[in-house]
Amino acid sequence: MTLFHPDAKRTDAGAARIWATYELIYTGVDFGAAICFVIGSIMFFSEAWMVPGTWLFLIGSVLFAAKPSLRLAREIQLLRRGGAEALAQGFKRE
Repeated sequence: MTLFHPDAKRTDAGAARIWATYELIYTGVDFGAAICFVIGSIMFFSEAWMVPGTWLFLIGSVLFAAKPSLRLAREIQLLRRGGAEALAQGFKRE
């Protein structure tokens, strides 16, 4: 199975559990980033709250930047379960 293959999550129960765990984390990161941006935006309405609002924007940006890393970590973990042979088979089919 190749990296980011759509069927990777369906290989067995263990792979499905890994897929689901990463999806939950990914969704939590999404919500965290969105909340940081919304609260940061509200803070920008007040001069006194601009610095904390800026920090929330930075935190939200870091959370958004973490999302591709989570996807890659999930794919690597799933790939390790299938081993190098599964990856080689995926390359032969493409």
